[in-house]
Parts: sequence; C-alpha cells; structure tokens
Amino acid sequence: MERIVTRMLRLRGLVVFLFLALALFCGFITPLVQINYDIADYLPPEAPSTVGLDLMDEIYDKAVPNTRVMVENVTIPEALEYKARLEAVDGVEDVNWLDDQLDLTVPLEIQDQKSVADWYRDGCAVYSLVVDTEKQIAAIGAIREIIGEENAMSGTPVETVDAHLSASSDMVRMMSIILPLVFAILLFTTTSWFEPVLFMLNVGVAILINMGTNLIFGEICFITNTTGAILQLACSMDYAIFLLERFEEFRQEGLEPEAAMAQAVTRSAGSIASSGLTTVMGFAALIAMQFLIGPDMGYVLSKGIAISLVTTLVFMPCVTMFCYKLIDRTSHRSFMPSFRGLARATGKVKGFVTIGVAVLLIPCYLAQQNIHFVYGASEMTGPDSQIVLERNAINDRFGESSSFALLVPQGNTAKEQALNDAIKDLPQVSSVLSYVETVGRSIPEAYVPPDQLKLLSSQGYTRLVISARIPSESAESFRFVETLRGLAQDQYPDQYHLVGIPATIYDMKDTITADSVKVNLISIGAIGLILLVNFRSLSLPVLLLLTIESSIFINIAVPYFTGSHLQYIGYLIISSVQLGATVDYAILFTNRYLELRREKPKEEAATETIRTTAASILTSGGILASAGVVLRFCSSNLIIGQLGVLVARGAILSIVMVLVLLPTLLTKLEWLVKRTSRKLAFYDETAPKEVTA
Repeated sequence: MERIVTRMLRLRGLVVFLFLALALFCGFITPLVQINYDIADYLPPEAPSTVGLDLMDEIYDKAVPNTRVMVENVTIPEALEYKARLEAVDGVEDVNWLDDQLDLTVPLEIQDQKSVADWYRDGCAVYSLVVDTEKQIAAIGAIREIIGEENAMSGTPVETVDAHLSASSDMVRMMSIILPLVFAILLFTTTSWFEPVLFMLNVGVAILINMGTNLIFGEICFITNTTGAILQLACSMDYAIFLLERFEEFRQEGLEPEAAMAQAVTRSAGSIASSGLTTVMGFAALIAMQFLIGPDMGYVLSKGIAISLVTTLVFMPCVTMFCYKLIDRTSHRSFMPSFRGLARATGKVKGFVTIGVAVLLIPCYLAQQNIHFVYGASEMTGPDSQIVLERNAINDRFGESSSFALLVPQGNTAKEQALNDAIKDLPQVSSVLSYVETVGRSIPEAYVPPDQLKLLSSQGYTRLVISARIPSESAESFRFVETLRGLAQDQYPDQYHLVGIPATIYDMKDTITADSVKVNLISIGAIGLILLVNFRSLSLPVLLLLTIESSIFINIAVPYFTGSHLQYIGYLIISSVQLGATVDYAILFTNRYLELRREKPKEEAATETIRTTAASILTSGGILASAGVVLRFCSSNLIIGQLGVLVARGAILSIVMVLVLLPTLLTKLEWLVKRTSRKLAFYDETAPKEVTA
C-alpha cells in the first residue's frame, strides 16, 4: 500500500485538480436535485392509505379537501364572491362551502344551525378546498393574495409550501453559523493557524461532492437535505485531524515530508477506515426502515461518510504536501489544557457515576414507554409561527376539521346506504357527501349527469367524502380512523380504501413504530460485528456498545421528564446517528487504554487514557454538539430542530459516558476482557518491581 500512496503523492497536482474540479461540478449540479417537502410521500407503497390514495388519483379527478380558508367580516353574498374567486385559482380543484350543504334561498335562521355553524358564524366564512399538490406553491400564493394577511388558511399544502420557502433560508443561515463555529473550535484545538483552513477545505470538498451526487437519487427529503451537510461535517472532521496528527508524528521522527505522509496514510488508513465504517453502518441501518425517510437519509449520509473517507485518504494527503510549509510557518502553542485535573476528577467520581447510570437506566426505560410522540407534520412549525397562529384562529372559531374519502365497491346501494347512515351517526361527523346521500339510492346512475356522477362513482368504486370535527393527529383521530375502517370492514370486508390526513398519519405511526426495533438491532449488530473484528474480543464490543447505548437511552428519555413531546422521526434517526457518530469516541479511548495497559497498571492506564484522549474526544464531540445546536436554533422546522437537540445532547452524553463510565467498565471488568479476547497483552501488576540503587 505504501508504494501506491507514494505514487499518488507524486501525482498530487493531478489528484488535487481532479477533486477540486469534481467538487465545483457537483456544486454546479446540486440545484438540480429535487427536494420533497411532503412527509406523507415517504409512507411505503403498501401502506393502506397509500394504496387508497393511488387508486383514488387513478379513478377520480378530484382529491380529498386538504386546505381550510377563513375569511372574516363577510356577508353571505360576499362569501359567495370569495368562493368564486378561490375556485378560479389555478391549482384549486374544488371549493366547498355552506351553499354546497344547504339551500341558501331558504333563510339560515330556519335551517339546521349546527350545519350552518360548521361553515358560517359570527360573520366569518370557512371554506374547504382541494389544492393540487403539483401546483400548491403558486396556488397557496394566489390564495394569500385573495384573502390578504388579515385572514387565515391551514392544511397540508400550506405547511408544505412554508417548509419549501423556509428551507433555503434556513440552510444559508445554518451554514453561515456552523462553518465559523467549527473553524473557531479548530483554531482553539490545533497548533497551527492554517490547519483549520486545510480541514475545512477537505470536508468542504467532500460535502460538495456528496450533495451533487445526490442527483442519482432524483429527489431527496427536505430533512435529509437540511441536515445532511451539517451531519457529514460533524461526523467526518475527525478523519482529517487524525491523519494530520500522524503526519506530524512521522515528521518529528525525522522523515522527509513525502515519506512522512506516505507512512501516515499507510499506518492510519486502517484506523480511519474502521472508524468511518462504524459511522457508515450506523447511518446505513436507516435504509432498513419501511418509512422511506429512513432509506432517504441512510443512503445520503452513508454515501457522504464514504466520500469523506476517500477524500481524507486521497485528496487530503496531496493538498497537504502543497501546504505543509505554510502549516509550519503558522504554528503556535497549544491552547488546550493538559486535562490532568480532569483525569484525576474523573477517577474520583467514576464509581458514583457508574452506579448513578445503572440506577437511572430503569426510570429512563419506563419514561420511554410513556413519551408523547408526534408522527405527522402538524407540529412541524413553532407555536409562534404564522401557520400555527392561523390554524389556531380557524380552529378556535370553527373547531378542528379533517376530511376523508372512503372508496367502496360500486353496485350495492343497500350496503352503501347502511354505511352512509352509520358514518353520519358518528358524533364527530359534520357531513357526508356520497351517491346515496346526494343523489339517492332510488335514482339509477343512468339518469345522473356524467360530470356529477364521476365525482362520486367511477370505474367500479363509489366514494364517500366525510368531514369530521377532529384534528389531523390525536388519540381521538386515531380512534376515529379505526372506527371508520371498522364500519367499512363490516360492509365491505377487505374491499374498501380509506384516504385522508388522519388515516395517513395513522399508517405513518404504525409503519414508524414497527421500524424502531428493527433499525436499532441492525445498527447495533452491524457496529458490534465491526468492533468484534477490530478488537478480536467478545466482551469489548459489548462494553463499548453499552457505553454509547446508555447515553442514547438517557438522551431519548429526557423529553418525558421535561414534559415535552418528541417527533418519532427524530427518535428513530437519533438512535442510529448517535451510535454511528459517537462510538468512535469509545473506540479511540479503548485503543489508547489497551496500548497503555501493556506498560502501566490499570488505574494508572485509565487515568492516562483520559488525559491523552480528552482533547480529541472533546473536539469531535464539541463539533457534533455545535452542529446540533445550530440545527436547533437556526431551523424554523421543529422536526429538524428537535433532531438538533437530540444530536447536541447525545454528543454531550456520549462524551461523559466515554470519559467516565467506560474507564470503570474497562478496569472493573478486565477479568472478563482477558478471558474473552485474543492477543491482548496486559501489564502484570503482581510482578515484583525492580529496585534501583
């Protein structure tokens, strides 16, 4: 391998040119990568609501109402004018209002007041719209121009468009903060003013290549797009730092720069690749998720770390050969402390911390069983955002509302009538639009105008459009979905399809929950196998995984103790991300401990390991925690913000566990490590010490 590396270094000009050219090209094509902002699109194709939605799109021209618009201070004639203007918007397929439910030529005072209040009350009108998701950006903008800022609208298209418009500004804001922040951390932790420039150049090239090559996927989720670059930066910076440290070590031994770099790459390639592989496998475990955001993130992040590994082992050595003299000229003393005090303090408290962790894991387990999870996008924005304020304004005035479409086989009007009546009797239902309700079971379809008939019956199916006074996501909503499916199952066993936002979120909950155990087992198993090969030990992988999994366990339980909800997407992702990103700290610590243990007693080796690895672990963990903080405070999307909190807190907890819990496990369970490991040499503490005269 050394011969290959030497050949590569002699062609360093060509290598640097090719990487920079590829990075520029990828930066140029990155805008061509399509970004998907609708979380519901990532349900698996076999999910019941996905199957129903595909079928409905195929046989019906109009979808289920997905947007509510409220206009204040209007009379009935003015409300009808607004309805006509909304219907004229390109991308608005349908508008439902009071005139579709009642005869407005009859005075409202003598009509059903509950039905009237669902659509018009206190001089305010609320409309139910079907917005084409293919034209939703232009349509939502046109609706806003019609109703003005003083009125309100809500619904999935509104939330999706807001995510689309805010994502670009969020990305710019986050990168403008994280890059200087990481640069400042590197300035403090390195011994040259120019080294941070080199590190940032290396990771920047890798990020640009990864973002551009996302074009092979066609489109990626906005969550992946927003977090991918930052997580890649935070998780892969270590590789370049470690390589340059080895380069300096070999130079101090007297080797010429080119020979020193050849040795650095040859000797560190295995360690860097092993470290990177654990991160890759942590991210790759997400690919096993049925909920397709997992594979979306898994492919992009795994590819990103793999690209970072190649960039570090090929581009970084070559570009360093052009810059090492500049590194020498800008060298300065280390600003990092010796960490001797930290090592002594850790040695004193590690026993208490170990007992504390063991005790804490029990309530953390119970807490995780009772966390309030959120599955959909209804809480994607903060409580003070315009979207939430307008949604609350509509709900406060008219109550919460959700729409469904229930597709059943056509032809049996008796069953249709029975199902229709059973649904109308549900207390949450405000209206049902169906063939038997609107046209009547006594009128043959041949006598119904085709343009009206195809809205309710088409290609062997008849459709019931249901409006219910329930939120899009809640325990009540999930029970209502189960009730609707139960009623349909009674009349049409396994022949019906239910479509609607609550049904989609219900399926999302089922899919994501089923993914939880599978993803965790795959990530733990894959990383455990890598550790098994790396350490040639049965017990060391268990100890390392126990250390990091304990920090993950505590991290995920915090929302319960703080009384806050947790996005289940973030819960699933953080389990793999934190394990893959921070197990490197445990690997670094254990390798150093085993090396020192050959020459020192175990307590002394543990203390020295803490002192010598603290700087690297704190640097890496600090960058990861900083990335999480930036995601939290710079993203307007609560899913991304919550993921940032989990990443930041997880990095800090992993640092504490590695520096405090892991030394205890390694020293107290050394007897087990000795019996279950191969080719490990330990200093014999029982041997008599030599006495010098």
